[in-house]
Amino acid sequence: MTKKEEKKSIIEICPIRNVVARFGNKWALLVVFILNENGSTRFNQLARQIPDISTKVLSNTLQILEADGLVKRTVFPEVPIRVEYELTATGKSLVPIIISLTEWAQNNMQSIMEHRKKFESLS
Repeated sequence: MTKKEEKKSIIEICPIRNVVARFGNKWALLVVFILNENGSTRFNQLARQIPDISTKVLSNTLQILEADGLVKRTVFPEVPIRVEYELTATGKSLVPIIISLTEWAQNNMQSIMEHRKKFESLS
């Protein structure tokens, strides 16, 4: 086995790099949080609730979440076609973690900002 293959296999089995990195991008946790609040939601509804995300990035984020089994995509055979997204059981199991992380961020934001400011003044 070459070093490159060896590194790849370590990345594939590492939960942090393989799983958390997929939903730990800038938008994924917010999409999960909104789907949890709204239940089944259409693409344009999501886009309106996150006005600073591009449609391409939202689409890619939903595809990643769907590929990982966190989001279910349902296509309704109507004219025009209706597509809705909702959390799966796995996606719902992530919500308490997001809430805990949000609470931690709120409780520690002031301290973090003070440390950043102090760090930047030393640079």
